[in-house]
Parts: sequence; C-alpha cells; structure tokens
Amino acid sequence: MKFSVFTASTPDWTPDEAARNLAGQGWDGIEWRIVDDRTEDGSSGFWAGNRSTWQYSDITEQVGEIARTTDAAGLEFSGIGGYQPVSDRAGVETMLRVTAELGARQVRVTMPWYRRERERTHETYGQMFDRTRADLEWTVGRAAELGVKALVELHHMTITPSASAALRLVDGLDPAHVGVIHDLGNLVIEGHEDHLAAFELLGPYLAHAHVKNARWVDTGDTRADGSRVWQHEWAPLRDGQASVSEYLDALHQVGYDGWVTIEDFSTDLPLAERTADNLAYLRSLVPVAA
Repeated sequence: MKFSVFTASTPDWTPDEAARNLAGQGWDGIEWRIVDDRTEDGSSGFWAGNRSTWQYSDITEQVGEIARTTDAAGLEFSGIGGYQPVSDRAGVETMLRVTAELGARQVRVTMPWYRRERERTHETYGQMFDRTRADLEWTVGRAAELGVKALVELHHMTITPSASAALRLVDGLDPAHVGVIHDLGNLVIEGHEDHLAAFELLGPYLAHAHVKNARWVDTGDTRADGSRVWQHEWAPLRDGQASVSEYLDALHQVGYDGWVTIEDFSTDLPLAERTADNLAYLRSLVPVAA
C-alpha cells in the first residue's frame, strides 16, 4: 500500500507548502482538491477558503503548475479530488482531460445528494439513479477514450452511501475506467457494511480507499417524541468509532495494494503534527515492506 493525503484536509497550507511538507514527512503521494473555493476575507477552512485547493475555473491553465509542484516534491498523484457532478458533462470532461494530462490516472466525480436533489427535482430515488447511471455511462466512455478512471465515492447523504449501492450503479461498466472510493469515515455516518464483505462485493471496482474517522455524540437535545438527538463529528484516526487497523487488514485480505488516502478533518492536533502523526500511525499498522 502507498499513503497519500487529500488536500481538503490541509487547508492552512498553500499547494507548494502542502507538497513540500508532506514529502518531508515521508508521504508517498498527494491527492489535490480541485474546486472553486475562495473566501472574501481570506480565511481558511477545510471546505471554505482551503489554501491547498486549485481553483476549478482556471484549472486548464494550471496543469503545468500542478505537475511542477507535485514533481518538485517527489510525490506521486494518488488521484484527483474533483467536485464536478456526474450530471455536469462539460465539467466532467474538463476534469477527465486534466487528469489525463497530469498522468494522475483517476479522478472523483460526485454523485447526487439524495434529499437535496429530491427537493430540487421531485425525482424518486429510482429516477435519480437511472439518470445518474446514464451520466456515468457517458463518463466512462470518455474516461476510456482518455485512458483514465472515474471514481464514485461512498458518501453519506448521496445516492451511493454504501458499497452495495455503488456496485448497483457501476455494475456492468468497465472497471478499467470506473471504480469506487471506499471511505472508512463516511461509513460511520451512513452506509456501513462489513468491510471485508464490501471489498469482496466490489471486486474489481474497488479502486481507491479514503481513511478518516468519525464518531456519534449526544447533543443533549431531545425531539418532541422524547428521543435523544445525536450528531456525528470527525475524530482523530485512533479515536473514532471505526478501527483503522481492522480496515487495513481487510484491504490486505482481498489483496488490495493501491492507495490509502488520508483526509483527517479532526482538529485536536495542529496540521503539521496531525499529518505527521497520521503517517506514523499508518506505518505502525502497515510496515513499509507490506
């Protein structure tokens, strides 16, 4: 296995700082976040004003700089963290082409957020699924022509929160050009299935692994019916409800030898300490020779 960091989780660093710092800590690769994200006051955060983000609006002009920044640090691309909805065929085309030009091999395309999309379109899940399948078939065709792979992430609140749901969406498409990002932390929130079973179920569609951790906490509030209100929060890798060691062991059991990308959104430790500690923890679970 090789380890990388998704720059959604490094909001305080510029791209150059992210590449140099992660390479200096010994990470194998980097997964760049590409989306339009600027704040008026210049503040930074994971999902607003993230300084490690390349802006989508001028991404075709930034390909050379992304390549130079990555190469200068001696890092590999574990993939590209794209945010273009699969329904935005022009946007997906742009991201596939950028991925091909960078030699980054694979890029995430996002799936519909079920409740949000249902409110907007009044579609049922089945209608939403069928439309998304048609968009994904088109995406896979373009990915094949460009020699890259489109990735579907397991993400809470989308139409693909679980391995079973994602398999239903990608089944029958060419696994050389479409795959699934299995995400440990997201599954604490929605979509958890036994990891080994999920990996075996996905088979050749298991293309990438994202690792973060989460936990459910009692808010102290109650609903009108008297039941407790719980909410999820991100947690350090050791402190969430999921076992990272058991997860990596299950990946090893199915022969997975690809990228494991960390996207730690906890804030218990400062950023540099957090990324360094995460790599040390991963190395303690998976020796370099493994």
